[in-house]
Amino acid sequence: MQILFDNGTPRQLRRRLFGHVVEEARERDWDALSNGDLLDRAEEAGFDILITTDQGIRYQQNMSNRQISVVVLMNTTWDRISRRTEVIRSAIQEIRPGEVREVPIPIRGAR
Repeated sequence: MQILFDNGTPRQLRRRLFGHVVEEARERDWDALSNGDLLDRAEEAGFDILITTDQGIRYQQNMSNRQISVVVLMNTTWDRISRRTEVIRSAIQEIRPGEVREVPIPIRGAR
């Protein structure tokens, strides 16, 4: 799958998503785009999934006619996200086009 990281997504996650093509919005000079424009550009470029930490995207965007899907990481801290890599990988495998899936990132405890 082709995956695009939004600005808040920790770069280190890229190394954990082996088997996928991963790019960052900033690599394409898309880091200043609004969520709607970013989704449009990503979809046009053939990305399957946007990974973001923007918890409001579900409420800001109508995803019903989109081919791209969105995985929302519910925390921005790499230390916490790194402990949830398998959950993130599962979300990527299971998500359907146009779906927004939130991945809980507990503050402490659960892995």
